[in-house]
Amino acid sequence: MNKPITYSDAGVSIDAANRAVARIKEMARTTFNARTLSEIGSFGGMFDGAFPKLQAPVLVASADGVGTKLKIAFEANIHDTVGCDLVNHCVNDILVQGARPLFFLDYIATGILAPETIVSVVAGVARGCRENGCVLLGGETAEMPGFYATGEYDIAGFIVGVVERAHVIDGSRIMVGDTVLALPSVGLHTNGYSLARKLFFEVAGYKIDKHLDELDMTVSAALLAPHPSYLDVLEGIIDQGVSKGLAHITGGGLLENIPRILPEGINVEIARGSWPMLPIFSLMQSLGQVSEEEMYRTFNMGIGMIIICASSAVSFIKAHIAARGTICYEVGRAVPGTREVKLI
Repeated sequence: MNKPITYSDAGVSIDAANRAVARIKEMARTTFNARTLSEIGSFGGMFDGAFPKLQAPVLVASADGVGTKLKIAFEANIHDTVGCDLVNHCVNDILVQGARPLFFLDYIATGILAPETIVSVVAGVARGCRENGCVLLGGETAEMPGFYATGEYDIAGFIVGVVERAHVIDGSRIMVGDTVLALPSVGLHTNGYSLARKLFFEVAGYKIDKHLDELDMTVSAALLAPHPSYLDVLEGIIDQGVSKGLAHITGGGLLENIPRILPEGINVEIARGSWPMLPIFSLMQSLGQVSEEEMYRTFNMGIGMIIICASSAVSFIKAHIAARGTICYEVGRAVPGTREVKLI
């Protein structure tokens, strides 16, 4: 008689998944608050939907991933940073409309589930949630043999936040003469990694542990530099009405993200050299003789968040941000135009 076939014979280990979920539950609970109404493991996560302190609450939702930055995590065997990157990316995406995060859900898909790796990834997610005051309300870990290469996985995040309707930031008040301020990035964040990998590994032929004298760190350290959240830095500004527009500089860089918040009839001029460009961008440009336009359309070029405000608000915003230990650069202005960004 032939041996009965089991799910594990097909490459899926329910026992391994259960061990991972048990540890994930413990980490998720560290993010719970009084509004959390369900445990990890329910079919749906429940969150108290009452907002007694808001007159007209608006929910803001977003979903994203970290792209091929994951390939660096696989090569370096470092998995506890990409989850935090994901949360921070999603927080920034709703922050630009004035929303503070309420809860977060993750989706992790892999070929053969390695419990320690998945737990490490979710540990980063939980850390990001705690740091942003956001509940890790639920998620899904999918084991799909044959779909992903051994040792690889993908991760996506889903966030919901809330903002008072009167405090929504949508760029509609931006006008000619407004000032463009910039908050610095700390690296590539979570965009441009397909080109970065080509430049470092194919063009330059570097290994993941190669020490880069120009950056005084290894390739892995440079490419796994965190994607920070700007929530704490902008806390106290987003409800004041002083920020007319915020743009999270992600895929598409300055050239394609700023126009997303510009009203009709407005361009933005960005002055080259008005902020310090991180050395990693100069290095990548030289490695592949990449054109300036391609660099600005692919990478954040040292700017993680753009703030557009009236010139009368610049001093207040700069002082507020400086009090939180971050520098703010004045990089441009709003001018008449057709919703484009011009480098000058």
